[in-house]
Amino acid sequence: MAFPRYAGFAARGSSAIAVIAFVLAVGAKAEPLSIEEITRLCSQADGPAHCGRMVEEVQLPRLPSLAVRDKLDLRVSLYPSGTTTFSDTETLHGGRSYSLWDFMSEINAVVLYVTDGDDASFVLLQRTTGRKIELPADPKLSPDRQRLVTVDFCENRCTNEVALWRVTKDSVRKELSWRPAATWTDASATWKSPETIVIEYSVAGGTTPSRLTRRLADTDWVRPPAQ
Repeated sequence: MAFPRYAGFAARGSSAIAVIAFVLAVGAKAEPLSIEEITRLCSQADGPAHCGRMVEEVQLPRLPSLAVRDKLDLRVSLYPSGTTTFSDTETLHGGRSYSLWDFMSEINAVVLYVTDGDDASFVLLQRTTGRKIELPADPKLSPDRQRLVTVDFCENRCTNEVALWRVTKDSVRKELSWRPAATWTDASATWKSPETIVIEYSVAGGTTPSRLTRRLADTDWVRPPAQ
């Protein structure tokens, strides 16, 4: 895909105190940019990498203690201490770039927008472990904070599937996926409840967007091969 597509642990006792602590540590109200904000910014961008940088320029002041940009390096703070550095690389084909995209305070994870030439994807960084998970699209967190959903559809170089990812304290792993029978050219998802997602999508050759509700209990989800 050339530009990002715009779809976006229950804490108790001492865990709740930890959640409050790391939200205060980054000194920010963790809110993703709206679809309108991203559309406005990226409509002025020269390409996917520039789009990511423009979003980052907005997010860095909103998340002042979370990350620092130093030329080609993006340093992201870990919790409770340490940093991870993501360094851009330049090649004849455009190189690879990383930009701060979002912060999911509910699971203490940072979302980075990644470009590789004309391709774009996302990386989720778990701040407590430093673990990095590559995702095909902008992840959206379920209301119970137990899963992420990614929806990745386009005409070229997309996974063309809806994927559910199980979130734990130490990892994020792909749990289920589903592909429609028809060819979709674009799609986005929102959580209606912890067990239900609503997908808005466009069919190839269609003129108006459609809407589909899927439940985690549906029987046609596919589990990835055991590793």
